[in-house]
Amino acid sequence: MPALLAYMRIPCESPAFDPRWRDNGHIDRAAELMQEWSARQLAGVPGASVEMLRLGTRTPVLVVDIPGDAGTPCLIYGHLDKQPPMDGWTNGRSAWTPSREGDRLYGRGSADDGYALFSAITAIRALHDQGASLPRCLILIEACEESGSGDLPAYIDHLADRIGVPAVVFALDAGCGNYDQLWLTTSLRGQVAGTLTVRVLEQGIHSGDGSGVVPSSYRIARQLLSRLESEDSGEVMEAFHVPIPDASRAQADVAAEALGADFHAQLPLASGVRPVADKVSELILNRTWRPQLAVLGIDGLPSVANAAAVTQPSTTLKLGLRLPPTLDPVRSAATLKRLFESDPPYGAQVEFTPQLQSGGWLAPSMPAWLEHIVEEASIAAFGARPASIGGGGGIPFLSMLGERYPRAQFIVTGVLGPQSNAHGPDEFLDVPTAIRITIALAHILRDVQLQAGSHDSHAFASTVPAQDTTHDGTTP
Repeated sequence: MPALLAYMRIPCESPAFDPRWRDNGHIDRAAELMQEWSARQLAGVPGASVEMLRLGTRTPVLVVDIPGDAGTPCLIYGHLDKQPPMDGWTNGRSAWTPSREGDRLYGRGSADDGYALFSAITAIRALHDQGASLPRCLILIEACEESGSGDLPAYIDHLADRIGVPAVVFALDAGCGNYDQLWLTTSLRGQVAGTLTVRVLEQGIHSGDGSGVVPSSYRIARQLLSRLESEDSGEVMEAFHVPIPDASRAQADVAAEALGADFHAQLPLASGVRPVADKVSELILNRTWRPQLAVLGIDGLPSVANAAAVTQPSTTLKLGLRLPPTLDPVRSAATLKRLFESDPPYGAQVEFTPQLQSGGWLAPSMPAWLEHIVEEASIAAFGARPASIGGGGGIPFLSMLGERYPRAQFIVTGVLGPQSNAHGPDEFLDVPTAIRITIALAHILRDVQLQAGSHDSHAFASTVPAQDTTHDGTTP
């Protein structure tokens, strides 16, 4: 806990939000803190090493290597970079000053994803202290996940020989439907994010002269958004949809039964506001498999307090389009650019500039022996069976590893449960859940190592290969 609190105080914003991250040194401080703590914790574990890798001007990567015993090679992933602080923290809380209120530890980066390294090291240290057989574990903590993991492929290539072919990949950067059981994330959405700019004037003019003569850049932006999204239903045009697998629909039904109205009731909806659908399973599929548009920011309009009678020359919108897990983000970005820029209303100057193209991910099916291990771990740690759900966000690392190691098993979990509010104000870590996930991780690591002792290496391959996709990433 002291090391976690020290990490939370470091404003190590991801490079997308802190372009001067090298000069500011916050990412380096956070990485060095984790490196020193890990080295102390693993001092008595035979062969364990902790290394900070720096490739050129890229963000650093922390690599923790525990040789373990012969058997299952495991790769464990987390990240240390953070989102910006944001306004709106309540009750004296703040992004860079951690505070504990009962079971909740408030502060940026606590749940997304600072706890991951501390959880993984603690689980491995516990197994060693108890004399359990350890699998070979490589822990990888990156520092640009919140910027799309652009630096990570170079490190994966650099570490290819050390990583080898992992049998099980653990990612501790996901969410949980509640704090009562172990939740596995079985899919993640991709994303295209970028800026849409509409220009109608070289400079602002008096609205008495401009309105009714010069087309409003804001109105044109609204028209362009309607090409993509229905303003009545929020449904995105068909080109960005894919068929939803039957297994994912079944998981949504089971998760909906477990969560009920709590799935959306835990969100801070304003008084009287209803979710976009009544059926919880449909809300889950909306958040996991159907494309969704978000307007993330706007430039070109002054604040209400400073607004004058001026026809503004341009409007720029920051857009985020969440994509189905199997849809190609590069092709989607090109489709989006054509959609917005072709035949602009009134001949306005329109430009869409993609800034992030992130692939989604769909987990391979889990064999029965691993399902049994995960179930026993959840019961041991939480006293309840596990549940599965698709994730609404993205972890680029998983799509990258999924392509490189298509027959690896993936156990993707995390502590981002109801009201934990990653990326927003009042982000918190539910401490008992972090402890239980650490316990579950230790159980799974121990039991997959025991499984390795009683089966050949083929036992760790998926019984069904990762789902094939067509050339554009859609499910055939």
